[in-house]
Amino acid sequence: MTELHGGGGHPIRIVNNDDLRRSRLTVFFRMLLTVPHYIWLMLFGIAAMFVVLAAWVVGLVCGRVPEGMHGFLTRYLRYWVHVNAYVGLAANPFPPFNGAPGAYPIDLEVDPTEAQSRLTIFFRYLLAIPALIISSVLNYLLNIITLFGWFYALVTGRMSPGMERVLLYGLRYHAQTYAYVFLLTGKYPSL
Repeated sequence: MTELHGGGGHPIRIVNNDDLRRSRLTVFFRMLLTVPHYIWLMLFGIAAMFVVLAAWVVGLVCGRVPEGMHGFLTRYLRYWVHVNAYVGLAANPFPPFNGAPGAYPIDLEVDPTEAQSRLTIFFRYLLAIPALIISSVLNYLLNIITLFGWFYALVTGRMSPGMERVLLYGLRYHAQTYAYVFLLTGKYPSL
């Protein structure tokens, strides 16, 4: 089953190749199993913040983010999606630590770097505030769905398709928001 969750031709898309089966044992210990990922995500995120700052300066001068910076930030965001799909029970296998494309059942597709308006790059962080607010409110819903999904998967050994769709919707919106903030795209997140 391959499903694209992209919001009408958006350059940031979630690809779903998950079969909904869940290991009850790994579901039970899911939060403990994610500790190494959170440590790596934090370290990777520190490096990504420096790259975002550099990309902002380069974007102001050149009107686009260089391919190397775009690739690094895409890899970070893809890894973030993999880890959050695992934590939220939207996927079952333990994610790899590399953020490589196609390495996980719930994956992130990002279009190549594109020219962007220097004016919107300059004001990007101000422009992103409404999307960041929606993203943080959506996070509360996703936490509730994850909690119910945890009980559901623990009892049935599967994830509910409806819960998975809501989780993927939230992951997609978060990914599009962070991609906008990280200057991976000039297109605003789509609801």
